[in-house]
Amino acid sequence: MTDILPAALRDAIDELGRLPGVGARTAERYAYFLLRASTDKNTSLARAIQSLKTRVKVCPITFALIDIDEDVSPLYSNANRDKGLVAVVEEPLDVVALERTGQFKGTYHVLGGAISPIDGIGPDELHVPELVERIKTDEVRELIIATNASVEGESTALFLQRYLQDKKIEVQMSRLARGIPVGVDLEYADQITLSHALQGRRSI
Repeated sequence: MTDILPAALRDAIDELGRLPGVGARTAERYAYFLLRASTDKNTSLARAIQSLKTRVKVCPITFALIDIDEDVSPLYSNANRDKGLVAVVEEPLDVVALERTGQFKGTYHVLGGAISPIDGIGPDELHVPELVERIKTDEVRELIIATNASVEGESTALFLQRYLQDKKIEVQMSRLARGIPVGVDLEYADQITLSHALQGRRSI
């Protein structure tokens, strides 16, 4: 059926379909929307996509995403940030999620993923040695392990705990509290969430 479409439109559909979470039908809708959109809108989109490669880089200390003209992440260089408190996250966008709470005043360390043998991601692919260096350099008091509540996230958290112990790195480690989200019935909660909710129960 797609053979009856112009080659340029087919190419756009194919490329959009490579994006995570975008199926064939969604890719077709996106491509058709772009076809009907004004030249200015398409040019702006193309410029924004191109800028991802030319205007964004990774902070050499925290591994968060920063502007190309910045030396380090503003969340690290800010004098009001507590360098002795570090939240360890999997991906750069996890930093955005924690910042939106307005509750965290420490700094961040992005691992660059989570341990997942199926995806070919092992400990060597993560920014763990750099984390150890930061603990020493910044005299870190506490690491908040803020990896996802998934099998991969839990495996990564356990690995970090054992790794630091083996290296005899003395630092307090804590884990983000886990529980049942507001509005979710018990029958729909997954096993990991329920387990953490039981472990983290408190008196009322």
